[in-house]
Amino acid sequence: MTDLTAPALRPANSRFSSGPCAKIPGYSLELLGDAPLGRSHRAAVGKAKLAAAITLTREILGVPDGYRIGIVPASDTGAVEMAMWSMLGARPVEMLAWESFGEGWVTDVVKQLKLQAKVKVAPYGQIVDFGTVDFDSDVVFTWNGTTSGCRLPNGSAIPASRQGLTICDATSAAFAMELPWDKLDVVTFSWQKVLGGEGGHGMIVLSPRAVERLESYVPAWPLPKIFRMTSKGKLIEGIFVGETINTPSMLAVEDYLVSLKWAKSVGGLKGLVDRASANAAVVWAFCAANPWLVNLAEVPAIASTTSVCLKFSDARIVDGEAFAKAVAKRLEKAGVAYDVGAYRDAPPGLRIWCGSTVETSDVAALMPWIAHAFEAEISALAKAA
Repeated sequence: MTDLTAPALRPANSRFSSGPCAKIPGYSLELLGDAPLGRSHRAAVGKAKLAAAITLTREILGVPDGYRIGIVPASDTGAVEMAMWSMLGARPVEMLAWESFGEGWVTDVVKQLKLQAKVKVAPYGQIVDFGTVDFDSDVVFTWNGTTSGCRLPNGSAIPASRQGLTICDATSAAFAMELPWDKLDVVTFSWQKVLGGEGGHGMIVLSPRAVERLESYVPAWPLPKIFRMTSKGKLIEGIFVGETINTPSMLAVEDYLVSLKWAKSVGGLKGLVDRASANAAVVWAFCAANPWLVNLAEVPAIASTTSVCLKFSDARIVDGEAFAKAVAKRLEKAGVAYDVGAYRDAPPGLRIWCGSTVETSDVAALMPWIAHAFEAEISALAKAA
């Protein structure tokens, strides 16, 4: 694109933010007309909506019978904190991190809970070597690094015979990647990621082993009410049938239900995984044809199919951060891609959300615009030299 002519084709939906993420195709507020606004979430209609959200979540994700699913406050963050504050301390702890949110969990465990955890951190572009992890300890990790674009490729390194619990933050993976439920004891995620739901609500999935821990272990620290999942040594079962700890937004619940029903219509989990994989493949193919843009993930096996993180690789770029911000700003000004700058703690570059609610045609339409913005900024550098 040496003539700097803008591409003719534009994405129909320019929302490529990594959270909150694009709404489902064909979304409109009219789809929320059945929301029981102004009604109590404790009323029969409210309980039915919340129970339906849990049931559909189980069906689409393939969560095994015997695993509890609860709707909890404060998004994925609240769900992760609830798990760590309620369960850690019974056994040694290993904390694994390869991006900023995983590093945040490390800080909370080491500095807030003050546990003598073994911490393993991989640089951006890599993940921790799971072969070095002691799974007789409790292990906390993110499945997909939203800010690094690196994911755990599978659960093969997690032993079925482990003694510790595995606590997995799966907020950018659930509904777009296969999760090995037999290898995971606590799984958390939020509505505003892969299904493009509204923020503020989290999900926590507990294996029977996690429930056993909750009913047999009392942490040394006081637990805020918002974190408590047991009463008198027994699991509060109501949390896992729709009796939420605090008041949920019934409008957001309806929005989640609409997204779940759409997920069923596109083939359930397989359809969702295929959509995200197809989106990411478009970006990867573009990078292969344009070596000035590379995946932050250093090996393909760990490359995310949702939060695809990219960096510029061109000798003419002196200030990588300024260049990346200029490209992202140019894309936003053109109205073809919103919120695609790299996360503030990550290496400078672009982050393109390729989750299941994004149309592959929109990703394909975006790629020439990235090339156009790159060439325009390179031209500007040459003129300034």
